[in-house]
Order: sequence, then C-alpha cells, then structure tokens
Amino acid sequence: MVGKVAVLMGGCSSEREISLLSGKAVLNGLRDIGFDAHPIDTSDFPICQLKQEGFIKAFIALHGRGGEDGTIQAILEYLSIPYTGSGVLASSLSIDKIQSKYLWKGYGLSTCPFISLHQSQMNRNLSHQVKKNLSYLGLPLFVKPNRAGSSLGVSRVNYMLDLEPALIKAFHYDQEILIETFLSGDEYTIGVIGTTVLPSIRIQCSKEFYSYHSKYIANDTKYFCPSGLSIEKEEDLKSLSLAAWNALGCTGCGRIDVMTDAAGRFYLLEVNTSPGMSNHSLVPIAAKKAGINFSELVRRIMDLVN
Repeated sequence: MVGKVAVLMGGCSSEREISLLSGKAVLNGLRDIGFDAHPIDTSDFPICQLKQEGFIKAFIALHGRGGEDGTIQAILEYLSIPYTGSGVLASSLSIDKIQSKYLWKGYGLSTCPFISLHQSQMNRNLSHQVKKNLSYLGLPLFVKPNRAGSSLGVSRVNYMLDLEPALIKAFHYDQEILIETFLSGDEYTIGVIGTTVLPSIRIQCSKEFYSYHSKYIANDTKYFCPSGLSIEKEEDLKSLSLAAWNALGCTGCGRIDVMTDAAGRFYLLEVNTSPGMSNHSLVPIAAKKAGINFSELVRRIMDLVN
C-alpha cells in the first residue's frame, strides 16, 4: 500500500459535524481495503506535523471554510503531501458561489440571474441600485451565504417583508451573500470521479427548498437515481456539469448541483469539491448505482492522488 494516509476531518467550520460523519466513513472504507489510514481532526492536530508523523498522503473529508476553500490544500502543497480533491485555486473558486457564476457566464454556461451583496452595503435602507436589481430578479428569491455549504444560512424569500431577516441570517455565515432568482423546477446533483460522470440524482423534498433540515434531519426527503430523465436530457445534464467542473479547474471527486426552471431548462447552482462521503451521501449513492461500492469509491479517489 501507499503508506500512512491521513483522513482529515472535523475542523472548525459550521459543517464540522457533517465532516466527522464523512471522515469516519472514509476511514472505515480505506481500512477495509488495507490502507494504513488514520483519523486527523484538524481542530486539534497541527497540520504542519503531518510529515514528521510519517503521513505521505491525505484524504480530505473536510467541508466548508478551512477545509475545501484552498487553505488546507495550500498547506499540504507546502508540505509536499499529495491529497484528494481539487487544488488550491479550483477549491478557492468553487467555494465562492459568486465567482463561480461569473466564470460560468464567461464560458457561456447557464446559471440563473443573481446579484451579490456585501455586508458593508447593508444599512437601514438598501441602496436604490440594489432595490432595482432585486426588482429585476422578482419574487420568490433565494438568499445564500457566498461561501457556506450544507444549505446553512439559506432562505427562500416569498415576500419583500421577509428579505431583511433572510439577509441577517445569511450574513451570520459570510460577509458576502448571493441573491438569485427562484427556479421552480427539479433539483439534481451529479457526481464526478476524475473524468467519470456518475448517474444524476433527482432530489425531492417536502419543504420549500432543499434545506439543511431536508438534507440531514428530515426522513421524507427522496432521492431518485436514476433521476427519471430521458437519455438525451441525462446526457445534456452530464455535459453541462462536466463543463462547469472543468471551467473551474476541478479535479478528483466532487459534485455539481443543478436546478431546472418551469420549462425544464438546466441552470448551474454550485460545485462541491469535497462532497459528503457518508454511506448515505449523494456521491456514494450515485457511485453505487454505477456499480461502485463504497470501498471501491474511496480506492478510486485515492488512485487519483499523485
């Protein structure tokens, strides 16, 4: 085998608990196939000591800031420790929803209308230009922290009266937020391993949107894999997802989230370069449908590490 592998998990982001679940699943999966894998909670382990502790590779199972935003990746680059997932620049771009959208627009890839808002722009009365842009987007709206995951701090705004509480909630997680138009169609997620695009998953939840509660607490959220798309639409979705992935320079394993409008047109939402990896997470579900069990999935991800 390759020697000691550090499974980086936990950390200090708002997604710590989800990361611990991912990390434990990855750890067990690697050990099941003979890897000398060890759990490393980055909240209490000095990452710069990985080399002297004998680790020669790292599996990143961290979510959110500090884990999938290029920070850990840069430290591992400095230490010359190969790691799973995307590199420093792609990680930094992908966690930034706003910059991702600008880049996709430059490539001519479809993403729904949006505006960005910085906390410094917030005052008793929103600026005339912001109000004008909000009027252009129409209602309902989605308000999202720019660099947070797991739908933390996300709100659906149906009435302008609900906008200010939604902004306050989002600014709790980030100083910059994304406000985008509402899409009334279905939500899909597409996993990627290297250059392999996994079968799409259609997500159906009983709430107004796919919230943190719908993802991790509710027991009535449904996942359809295959998603029920026609062969032609499935290929269109895979092509759009891979184009979005490549535009950001992503590598390794990740996930692209997409929604449709009322007419069934696909629009890119965001890319996750360190997706959930518990046995009930979406990439493992899609991999299983493609005939790849969990241990084989983590093996393939490790095989992509140079």
